[in-house]
Amino acid sequence: MFKKISILFIIIISVISISFLYKPKVYSASDFNIVTVTSTNDYDKDGIDDYTDIMLGARIDAINKPKYKSVYYAGGYPPDSEGVCTDVIWRAFKNAGYNLKDMIDLDIKNNPNDYPGLDKIPDPNIDFRRVRNLKVFFDKYATKLTLDLNKIDQWQPGDIVIFGASYTHIGIISDKRNKKGIPYLIHNAGQSHREEDALLKWDKKSGIVGHYRYEGE
Repeated sequence: MFKKISILFIIIISVISISFLYKPKVYSASDFNIVTVTSTNDYDKDGIDDYTDIMLGARIDAINKPKYKSVYYAGGYPPDSEGVCTDVIWRAFKNAGYNLKDMIDLDIKNNPNDYPGLDKIPDPNIDFRRVRNLKVFFDKYATKLTLDLNKIDQWQPGDIVIFGASYTHIGIISDKRNKKGIPYLIHNAGQSHREEDALLKWDKKSGIVGHYRYEGE
């Protein structure tokens, strides 16, 4: 019995040691002499600029790790325990004081022809949770930025990134970076780690088709 316990203890220690040794080092902007861009806006007046607030809001969702569940919800909003990639975005914006649903619903109401991906009639219960509609909104109201991951200084915390020719995925840029200076991605594709070194992987998989920075109202 004692021998079995000793072997089990050795295995556990070995696993922990290996996990520690192979855990990738996380870098910051300062490691690459990159100046972190902050917003001049603080919409919710909490003492934290909008870009940082958006990034922190996305991180809160990543920590909460809602179950990936693509469902239509009456009223629009899923419970905190559920969500998809687009739910990371409105939750991130909510942390900065913005009601992204209301902003998108209003823009669709006033400019329905700008949204070719709409169903037959606008549906506030789902429109703000569709990547294609978010792309139209950010194309209109956010600053468009580089799609080139080699320009690492131009990828900043709180930026929004959209993937896929048919607009299949969306996420928020983290303030963490990998050893090449490419930032981590905060997103929900049902994966174990919601804030991860996955920006390059998703670029290769689907292609980055949008990179935005929301300047505020």
